[in-house]
Amino acid sequence: MSLHPEIARVLAALPPLDHGATPDPEALRAAEAARVPPLEDRLPLHAVEDAIAVTSSGEVPVRIYTPAEADSYGLLVYFHAGAFFLGSLETHDGVARSLAKETGHKVVSVGYRLAPEAAYPAGLRDCYGVLRWAAEHGEDLKWDGGNLAVAGDSSGGNFAAVVAAMAHDDGFDRITHQVLFYPSVDLDFDVDRYASLRDNAEGYGLETAGLKPFNSFYLDSGADPADPLVSPVRREDLSGLPPALVVTAEYDPLRDEGELYGHRLKEAGVDVTISRYAGANHGFVANFGWIPEYHRAFEEAGEFLNRR
Repeated sequence: MSLHPEIARVLAALPPLDHGATPDPEALRAAEAARVPPLEDRLPLHAVEDAIAVTSSGEVPVRIYTPAEADSYGLLVYFHAGAFFLGSLETHDGVARSLAKETGHKVVSVGYRLAPEAAYPAGLRDCYGVLRWAAEHGEDLKWDGGNLAVAGDSSGGNFAAVVAAMAHDDGFDRITHQVLFYPSVDLDFDVDRYASLRDNAEGYGLETAGLKPFNSFYLDSGADPADPLVSPVRREDLSGLPPALVVTAEYDPLRDEGELYGHRLKEAGVDVTISRYAGANHGFVANFGWIPEYHRAFEEAGEFLNRR
């Protein structure tokens, strides 16, 4: 299938990219913030509240989404995208709302610290700390004691995969699911490592030439691409990790590394669903989730979390 016509229309209106320039975090963050829709235009839920999670890594801002009134809920801890230096509770509020609605879970979105201001592994520690905080405060969150899932898109998918591995290594085996939307799981930017890096190199939003400069803030802060805590696809033993839903996009440079990670999980005995969305590009869950066939990714996450 060709690129979805609505995605193609939006991409055609974007200015040309200059991959030779170093990204300006402040300018890009301001541009993201300017695109956040007003509150009245957002998906309504039973309750949305901001809180501070007091964790082993310090105080971390979180936003808690309650889909409907109920006595108890499964919990879903969500980590937003942004190449480790962009994104916020606000920019990905829509993703968290849709996840809450379509899964029926209470969603805890994590406002983790960003590079370059916060060096590796500050953001990762925030994410892991909030996971543990959510489990420890289950009564306050009305956790039903069942599902405790992690989810993330792009770099947030990286954090979700790594947090699942960290929890397993710590003997904290309460995570029941991991939902990885077009995850960035290999931060070695050799263009020959995956066919999709060449096949989808240009013209689809995220471009292969932009991967290194956009991730440079994270890598230059001390993150080593050879470390499985930075590139989870490099973890040797994937056995014992929680069941995974890996969602990829047909026209995404990161497509093949996400699918490889899913296949490696399968080979290690993990229950895995790999779901490639035809005609989609990187970021489609956040940017084009209003298109019915791409909103399906949220519904698929709900089916994955709620299946018996």
